[in-house]
Amino acid sequence: MTAPRRMSHREEIERLEQEWLSPLAQLSAESRGREREEDPDPLRTCYMRDRDRIIHSKSFRRLKHKTQVFLSPEGDHYRTRLTHTLEVSQISRTIARCLHLNEDLTEAIALGHDLGHTPFGHVGEEALSDPELMPVPFRHNQQSLRVVEKLEYDRRGLNLTWEVRDGILNHTGPVAPATQEGRIVKTADRIAYVNHDVDDAIRARIISGDDLPRRVRDTLGVYYSKRIDTLVKDIIAESERAGDIALSPPVDEVLHDLRNFLFERVYIGSQAKQEQDKAMNVLKALFRFYLEHPEEMTEEFHDEGEELWVRVCDYVAGMTDGYALKKYEEYFLPLAWAEY
Repeated sequence: MTAPRRMSHREEIERLEQEWLSPLAQLSAESRGREREEDPDPLRTCYMRDRDRIIHSKSFRRLKHKTQVFLSPEGDHYRTRLTHTLEVSQISRTIARCLHLNEDLTEAIALGHDLGHTPFGHVGEEALSDPELMPVPFRHNQQSLRVVEKLEYDRRGLNLTWEVRDGILNHTGPVAPATQEGRIVKTADRIAYVNHDVDDAIRARIISGDDLPRRVRDTLGVYYSKRIDTLVKDIIAESERAGDIALSPPVDEVLHDLRNFLFERVYIGSQAKQEQDKAMNVLKALFRFYLEHPEEMTEEFHDEGEELWVRVCDYVAGMTDGYALKKYEEYFLPLAWAEY
């Protein structure tokens, strides 16, 4: 008599998902799959594999050298695009676990959501949206999807599952992700950047905790940890009540107030904006230079099967802050000045 086949580790995890996860969760075994079919892994579910592919990608490693808001800050404790990504992941995983949703899918989306971000934070996105440079506006969510679908892994792409790609594409903008897990990341991204940008602005002495609007302080708290704790508990409670991912209306309004405060006092009305204008000029100059001298880009961007502006966009958007400044110095500053 033949002994029954032992379940693989992946199959055991998939069985546990069916037993423990919410009916609203996206089960690994029910993924819509990948563009290129692959044999299942014996150890990891499809979303665990996606998470690992993102973590081991070159674009993920570059995030540690990309700015969040403050450009080249003096100090070790300001956020970078990588630390932002990790904070989004941590917040998202906590929410997913408490709501019995798929934590691995949530984590994969969170880790991949900003892979296509430009150097110099959102100012880089604004620079590459200049109609004099590109015929269409640059959108970092679309570029993040392009990174995982085409640019990574020697231009073969990471071949991620449909659900992870959907979450990456729709983590910002008017379209809601198709999964509850993707919707968690969409809200956690906003929770993370609004709160850590306040924290960094206080560290930079642009604002103080007392400057926060009274309603923000009364509802969310003055300190970073308290604000995050309040928001995470609220989204869990409201999502359980509503059957969809949402903050309660009063708390959502206060978070919106805090975001507006940041635009007024930090993103636009501070010395951070002055540095951002300089960074924008750097990226525009580099973009125009590579349009005129495409041979100066690395070999992988010489493929003439795509329009030149697309290849230049891919190249410049993929740069770290330091590499962009180095190339600007190389092309536009006299050698004597650079050495001085």
